[in-house]
Amino acid sequence: MDASEEPTADAVGSVCGLPAAARGGPVSHALSRVARLHRAAAGRLLRGLGLYPGQEMVMMHLWENGSARQSELIRMLGLDPSTVTKMLQRLEQAGQVRRLPDPADRRAVLVEATECGTRLLCEIERVWGVLEEESLAGLSPDEREQFLTLLHRVEANLAAAPRADLAGSADVGDCSFGAG
Repeated sequence: MDASEEPTADAVGSVCGLPAAARGGPVSHALSRVARLHRAAAGRLLRGLGLYPGQEMVMMHLWENGSARQSELIRMLGLDPSTVTKMLQRLEQAGQVRRLPDPADRRAVLVEATECGTRLLCEIERVWGVLEEESLAGLSPDEREQFLTLLHRVEANLAAAPRADLAGSADVGDCSFGAG
């Protein structure tokens, strides 16, 4: 096949349903799209409970483990400290959590679910059940189990991956920007 018969980057991207720049990572592209849609669906369902996406994860941690330092929540959620601070402020204003001095360290503060926050448990379970069914509609029980197993493996891979900053590491000399 000569060069005139080879598909262009635009054709490859459109044939595969991917932007041309994503053809080196079709799974990552799909995962990104699915994560965005999943978060939007979660937001729609959680809005009815007066929660923002991510706040239910804070509540789940507190229900499961009891009170926690903010630093523990930051580590568990893997979010920026300012994001967790804003989450906790909103939850506190809504009466879902309260902050208390940590008796083990006067400089630290513990966050705990209030009685009002604890009443959300059944509703969060219901919302997550609805989200699960919306997300996995059409998959058999075996496919769901296999999908969960694969997601756990992807999660473990990402958790174990080195955290190198890739900014500026690309050799743009290999790219053909503007060529053509």
